[in-house]
Order: sequence, then C-alpha cells, then structure tokens
Amino acid sequence: MTNQLRLGGDLTIDRLGLGAMRLPQGRPGGPARDPEPSRAVLRRAVELGVNHIDTADFYRSGNGSVRANTLIREALSPYPDDLVIATKVGPVFGPDGPRQGTAADLRPQVEANLESLGLDRLDLVYLRIGMAEPPHGESLAERFEVLAALREEGLIRHLGISNVDAGHLAEARTIAPVAAVQNNFNIANRDETAVLDACTQAGIAFVPFSPLGGGRADIYDPGLVKVAERYGATAHQIALAWLLALSPVALAIPGTGSVAHLEENVTARSITLTEEDLAGLA
Repeated sequence: MTNQLRLGGDLTIDRLGLGAMRLPQGRPGGPARDPEPSRAVLRRAVELGVNHIDTADFYRSGNGSVRANTLIREALSPYPDDLVIATKVGPVFGPDGPRQGTAADLRPQVEANLESLGLDRLDLVYLRIGMAEPPHGESLAERFEVLAALREEGLIRHLGISNVDAGHLAEARTIAPVAAVQNNFNIANRDETAVLDACTQAGIAFVPFSPLGGGRADIYDPGLVKVAERYGATAHQIALAWLLALSPVALAIPGTGSVAHLEENVTARSITLTEEDLAGLA
C-alpha cells in the first residue's frame, strides 16, 4: 500500500491528512478553543509529513472569534511548497441557521477563502450540496458550472464535490474534471460504498469526512477492538488504517485540536492490515 496519492494527476499528497473543523472549537456549538494549541497542531502536522489540510471558511467558533483558515495562515504561511489546502463552498450560515447556497453565493465564498488563507489560487475546492444527507435527484450543474468557470479564471486548481451520490458524480464530470469526492464514510457507516467504487474506477480521490465516526460509539465494535489489540494500536488507528486499505484512492482527514491525538492518528499510516484483518472488519 502506498502512502501517497497524485491528486488531480499533479499534486502528490500523503494519504493521511488533517481536517481543520475541530481547530476553532472542540465540537459544533461548543466554546472557542485557545488558538495557540490549534496552531501547534498545524505546525506539528507539517513536521510529521502531513501535506493535505482540509478546511472551509465557515469552520469557525460560534461567535466567529476563532477561524480555521486564519489559524492555518497564521501557523503555516508562507506555506511549504508541497502543502495542499482543500476547502469547500456551498452552505451559507446566517442568523437563522445554515441553508444550501445558490450559484450566486459561490464566487463570494471562493473569494473569502482566498482572502482568509492568504492565497492567490486554491488547490482544491469542493462544492458541498445538501445538508445532512446527499440530496438524491437534485442537480448540481448550475452550481458546479460556476466553480468550473472560476477554475478557468485561475482561482481554483482542482474541483471536488461533497455529500453526493453516484449520479451527482457522473453529472459533475460532464461539466469539468472532478479531482476528489468528500462524503460521510467510516467503518461504522458504509452507505457510500457505491461512490467509493466509482471513484476507485475513475482514479478520483475519495475523502471521507467523519472518518472516525463523528463521535459514534458503535465504531468500537468487537471486531475492531480485536484487531487493535493484535497490533497494540487504538481502535481509532485501526479505523483509519482500514480506510486507507479500502482503495488506493481513499484518503483520511481526521480532525483534532490535540497534538497528542494528531500524533496518534498519523501513526495509523504505518499500519498495514492483512487480508485476515480486513475480513474480520468486513
């Protein structure tokens, strides 16, 4: 198993990256984190060889005082040459709560990410559609065409889509190349296996969000615990190793605000599961 992937055919990234959602606050709606430990996580991630960070301009504490993109810029700019920063656009957050954005919302969102990260071009931008679940049967064409135009302008290097089904992926690929898909997927939630299979066949990166279950207790099933004990590893490490073993295009972007937890997660890339292990986790 290789630990690297060529994203979009031209960006070499480590298959175990870092999700930035937990950097501003420990949980959605929770209090803001102290920014310095979060900046320490980012700096340590780069030291450990992590060169793929997943973020969004709307990753911020409830009062907006701590923002993931600002933390990334403060901790890592000027950015290492090999660092790939992925972000996402689509949802709009207002006083009445989140709503799905329209095509008209997307350029301002892309520009906000460019400004907050201090970049002239974004490496990878996902169009996130729907809210909790993929909106089956809904077209993404009008919105994805806006991002494709921004790519042609040079503001975006590669395009991705998030919270989608196989039909959305096929639709998007008729408009512009899709470099990555980001869906809710983990060892306890395998509903999007068809999308993973489509990505594997097409050589498109598949990037699960909530790779450790998003706090779900049932990720710690007996089979997972048994394999973890065999390797002297944690259940989280085996869950990440399982993701990476599924497909050569699968990536993992676990998030954390703790350096110790980051180091634990990164160790998972050194665990190579056997066929027997994988059968026990099926």
